[in-house]
Amino acid sequence: MTATTQTILRRIYWLGFALAIGVPGLYMRAAENAASTGASPVTDEIERGRYLVTVAGCKDCHTALTVGPNGPEPDMSRMLAGRPASLEMPPAPELPDGPWIVTVSATNTAWPGPWGVSHTANLTPDRVTGLGKWTTRTFTDTIQTGRHLGRGRPILPPMPIPMYKNFTDADLDAIFSYLQSVPPISNRVPEPLAPKAAPGQ
Repeated sequence: MTATTQTILRRIYWLGFALAIGVPGLYMRAAENAASTGASPVTDEIERGRYLVTVAGCKDCHTALTVGPNGPEPDMSRMLAGRPASLEMPPAPELPDGPWIVTVSATNTAWPGPWGVSHTANLTPDRVTGLGKWTTRTFTDTIQTGRHLGRGRPILPPMPIPMYKNFTDADLDAIFSYLQSVPPISNRVPEPLAPKAAPGQ
């Protein structure tokens, strides 16, 4: 991987995720408010996880967009299920010469760029196609190492791993608890595609 590609990947990782600025203070206040209600610890953790998933923008990419009366909007019947397996995608378009370096599918769930083509994962607790068989440790290791299952292939852009690595273990526990509480959706997301070889290689 060239230095230029590494620079591009670093920039893409941060693409569109400035919304997380100021999250620590916000979620601490939310957690304090939840704790003051006297709700059970499990409920508190799930609600905190829901909050973190919302402010971290997880649903923005992992919930497919569909065209509604007001234009593109999240298809909440597929909340957090990732790129629809039924979506027939043509070959990724050729990347334009800079300064443009990435394209995205109309559903916001497939991302061609210098890294190849990435597809947003199914984060629901479906045991075959989602996170149903994962443990909290597996999830935490994946985010903290930036590798699938904590040891496999790199997690590709646009997933903002450099930012999400700053979540504490308690944050990630809460996020995982919430993800395990949402309705499971059977949706097998394709594996990422490798980048095309440069001419002459």
